[in-house]
Amino acid sequence: MDGTPYRDLVDLLVVGGSGFLGLEIIRQARRDGHNVAATFHSRVPVVADAEVDWRNLDIRHQDEVAALVLVSRPDVIVNAAYRQSDWATTAEGGMHVALAAAAGGARLTHVSSDAVFSGTTARYDETHVPEPTTTYGAAKAAAETAIKGITPTAVIARTSLIIGEGGSRHEKHVHALAAGAVTGALFTDDVRCPVHVTDLAAAVLELAASPYTGIHHVAGSDALSRYELGVLIAVRDGLDQDALPAGPRADAGLPGPLDVRLDSTSTQARLNTRLRGAREFLTPTAT
Repeated sequence: MDGTPYRDLVDLLVVGGSGFLGLEIIRQARRDGHNVAATFHSRVPVVADAEVDWRNLDIRHQDEVAALVLVSRPDVIVNAAYRQSDWATTAEGGMHVALAAAAGGARLTHVSSDAVFSGTTARYDETHVPEPTTTYGAAKAAAETAIKGITPTAVIARTSLIIGEGGSRHEKHVHALAAGAVTGALFTDDVRCPVHVTDLAAAVLELAASPYTGIHHVAGSDALSRYELGVLIAVRDGLDQDALPAGPRADAGLPGPLDVRLDSTSTQARLNTRLRGAREFLTPTAT
């Protein structure tokens, strides 16, 4: 973290602001007139808003997180940072942000994942206890447990595959498969509830401003396999859907749950933001 003084005290700090979701949260918060600071791990995004106070931060270091929150004094912190292969970032980093939020009296909204579940239940609502089967899922579940103990007034927003207008990891993978630039397959038995990044960001900000606490499920209303999702992306983007390779994940021997469907009914009833299903938000618009 550099020593440059803050222009002003911020009312929103976005940890992991350089990521796909973080950038959309920042865009919406700035549109609504909020003073925003955001963190990046390796570099400031090319599309960074000049009015955002960008700070380099490694959330694995508790002292760095504490110092940043102390100097910026945000009213609200949104933690959208994670690294799937790194327990220290996902689990311990989440704990460090919660400790700093509690010490600074900031409202915390932490973004979690459907990876905390095993996929052995038909649908998962907010009452289901985590049962992770991967290291990443275990790290997310550990962070949730720490946050609930450290700052019980926090919101923990579990979500699923995040899709946008071409910028998400899954959309880029679909384009690469359709072009033959990469090998692999879109799994026909790997089911999730994709959410649009604009819906998710709006819901996260709405929850942060609300009186609600605890676990909330923030995912789309449609359950789709990765192959079905890929076909919708291909149709929207004018790709050859017949060029998309398909196959069962079960045959690939990859770890992790197959069918995880987040039930967002309870959270949706509390929100003004509508959590659209992928069949709706990926429908091509007329020109």
